[in-house]
Amino acid sequence: MIRRILFLMLVAGLVFALVSCAQPVAPPAAPEEEEAPAAPKEKVFKLGVMGPFSGPSARTGEEFKGSAEMAFEAIDHKIGDYEIELVWVDSQSDPAKASQAYEQAIVQDGIQGGLLNWHSSVAVSVMEVTAKHQVPHIFGMGATELVNETFQSDVEKYGYWSEKLWPTPSKLSKNYVTAVEDAIAAGDWDPGEKTAAIYGEDTDWGRSFGNGIKAQLEKAGWEIVAEEYFPLEQTDFVPLLNKFKDMDVALIAGTSTAPPSISAFIKQADEVGLESLIVADGLGWVGEWYDLTGTSSNYVVDQIPGWATDEAKAYAAAFEEKYGTKPSPSSGGLSYDAANMWIQVAQAVIEETGELNSENLYQFVQDKVWTGEWSYTDGIVMQEYKYTADTIPDPVVGKGYYTFPVLQYFDGEGKVVWPDEWAVQSLEAPQ
Repeated sequence: MIRRILFLMLVAGLVFALVSCAQPVAPPAAPEEEEAPAAPKEKVFKLGVMGPFSGPSARTGEEFKGSAEMAFEAIDHKIGDYEIELVWVDSQSDPAKASQAYEQAIVQDGIQGGLLNWHSSVAVSVMEVTAKHQVPHIFGMGATELVNETFQSDVEKYGYWSEKLWPTPSKLSKNYVTAVEDAIAAGDWDPGEKTAAIYGEDTDWGRSFGNGIKAQLEKAGWEIVAEEYFPLEQTDFVPLLNKFKDMDVALIAGTSTAPPSISAFIKQADEVGLESLIVADGLGWVGEWYDLTGTSSNYVVDQIPGWATDEAKAYAAAFEEKYGTKPSPSSGGLSYDAANMWIQVAQAVIEETGELNSENLYQFVQDKVWTGEWSYTDGIVMQEYKYTADTIPDPVVGKGYYTFPVLQYFDGEGKVVWPDEWAVQSLEAPQ
């Protein structure tokens, strides 16, 4: 019995040892699949679009943003093998804040180029940032002579703030003086004594316009009896307008880029009974200017391009349908042309060099745009946008190129009064 027990214990131990030492056999490894080739990495160009997206001129910023979106959506944000990523740079109508925002867009967001701008004072400030980082900014609208003077002082440094989309005020404000003088000569308006007052926002743009039209009026024999500038945000003009009324000036001429400001000026001029002929450069820079002024705008003189072509009318209708507001040719229309001009320039750069970057973009600007070899003829506002060595950073100004007709408002419609070949009626004396 003892031997049998020992034998069974021995067998059990051997079985236990064999089970414990056995290792599971792993299934044969599946053959490794070949990895698919990696898709080519998409190229991205970051474009900073600057405008007053908040602040007193935010309504203009809405037209900038909407127009840029429409232009780039039409090409699905693709140019060649590049995706164009828009980075919105809010100037807030403030030079210091604009410079800070632009610097941030370069350093943090990595923009490689810039497009658009509204205020002259912002342009003067941001020129330093584009020069520092060598980022080409194209088609900004800051018109002041200070931009031109800075540009010409050191083209190698400041040329990065490239083509302006709005020439210096003196190149366009002279149209007002010519229109008024022609109306006097034709007997359409008798101002009595040729006295005038200058007004405007206290900015580089406002003073540039005021200085320009003041010199042109004086050259035409007008006496300037007052010159007043006010903050961009101001909306109470009753004391100033009563001053002009007491002085019995025949003509008052000025500008403001802020819709709340210029519309308040026009409404209050009517309320105080001012009988002067009013030049309000920029009243029509937003599509709902008549909603803001009503019949107070009757007889006011302005310079605004129109929706002259089927393409322009189609853009205006599409903008209103998409965003619910009417665009102005001077802000929405010009910014739409600017965006499409940038697209065409970028396409040409890719075709010539195969690579869209800051350096190639700026080289094309210098070689082709500044020399007049490249121009844009597919716009909805101007027939041709062209720059030459004699005009940069301004565009060529004149019939067939960059020009605005002078018009007079009646019940929400602008009637062209100058030049004669475009005029639909004569300038009328205010009543």
